[in-house]
Amino acid sequence: MLQLPAPPATPPVATGMPTSSSGRKRSAAGISAGIACFTVLVLSLSVFSFLRFKRRTKALKNSYSPKKVGRAQFTLFDLPTLQEATEHFSEKNKLGEGGFGTVYKGILFDGQEIAVKKLIGRTGHGLLQLHNELRVLAELQHKNLVMLHGFCSDRNDTLLVYEYIKNGSLDNFLFDDSNRNELKWEQQYNIILGIAKGILYLHEDSSTRIIHRDLKPNNILLDDDMEPKIADFGVARLLGEGHTHTGTSGIVGTLGYIAPEYVMGIISPKIDIFSFGVLVLEIVTRRSNCSYDHSTVNLLTDVWEHWTKGTMSQMLPQSLDGYSRTQALRCTHVGLLCVQPDPDDRPDISSVVSMLTRDSMELHLPAQPAFFFGRESPSTSGSDGQSTYVYGRSGFMLKQGISVNGITITELDPR
Repeated sequence: MLQLPAPPATPPVATGMPTSSSGRKRSAAGISAGIACFTVLVLSLSVFSFLRFKRRTKALKNSYSPKKVGRAQFTLFDLPTLQEATEHFSEKNKLGEGGFGTVYKGILFDGQEIAVKKLIGRTGHGLLQLHNELRVLAELQHKNLVMLHGFCSDRNDTLLVYEYIKNGSLDNFLFDDSNRNELKWEQQYNIILGIAKGILYLHEDSSTRIIHRDLKPNNILLDDDMEPKIADFGVARLLGEGHTHTGTSGIVGTLGYIAPEYVMGIISPKIDIFSFGVLVLEIVTRRSNCSYDHSTVNLLTDVWEHWTKGTMSQMLPQSLDGYSRTQALRCTHVGLLCVQPDPDDRPDISSVVSMLTRDSMELHLPAQPAFFFGRESPSTSGSDGQSTYVYGRSGFMLKQGISVNGITITELDPR
């Protein structure tokens, strides 16, 4: 009988489970190897991150290396640090823009807020302003002057790093309709006095006499307490010891704040006094001397015409009364003395501070201010040129009852 061969054995069906103890050992070994590899990978990434952090920290530390400038130490920043702080000089961080550059708000890696001025150009005016501002601010320390933290001089960029002043510039509070009601008279007076004290430090108390040359509301910053800080020393001039005047071949500054003799190239501290006088009149009236209002020629003309008519109160905020009104009128008087055409007739800054702080101090009558474009008006200096105003809590009056051209210049508070 024929016998067929037996069919081949059927292979075992794979079930995903080890079929023996040796298979289980191999699987456990694979899992252990995987865990070991993962652990090594995590440790390697941790070491890499740590080393990178150390390098970054060292780089950031190096970017804040102090450098000696004059007798002071400034921080030398690197460009990537300032780019990161300002979000690559984002438009949303722009604080202001002027003829020499643009200012941006920045936040350093440690949380410190800064203001970064990016100067225009690596040569010419930009480089000159960098050198000038560093030289001027190297030794200046005063609460009414903005503080310079450091600078960055890169291949194509020149930047100055200042303290960040929260409330911005004075012009936003004086001439912006949305902000002008936020200033109280006490704050206006303190701003006037603070600016005067800052100028006093520059002119008389610092180791070198410094003339700012561009005092205007845009260059007065207000901190959290509304204390003024004079900023932007890029065009300032230093006078040598014993010098009171110097000359210049180039005129810098802003029209409306430039003294008449400065147009002729004569530089002295009195050109800052003139600019300060314009500032005082702007702060008191909250009107700009550079506005393009066709109803008036300029602020100096308008103030003088009201002053000689005895109607100056019409230019003051109607909310002022009592001593505040008297103080505002006295500040107007001081402002007019500071904008006299002849620099010799303007007071020096120490006298200005005394006039502002000593109510009993008698003030000489001002003459017609520079850049007066109205009808010719007589000087209110009196026949002897030595007449004065006497101020009291009820107002001010002309000493000895002198009247000018039949018009008594008197302001009285209602009783």
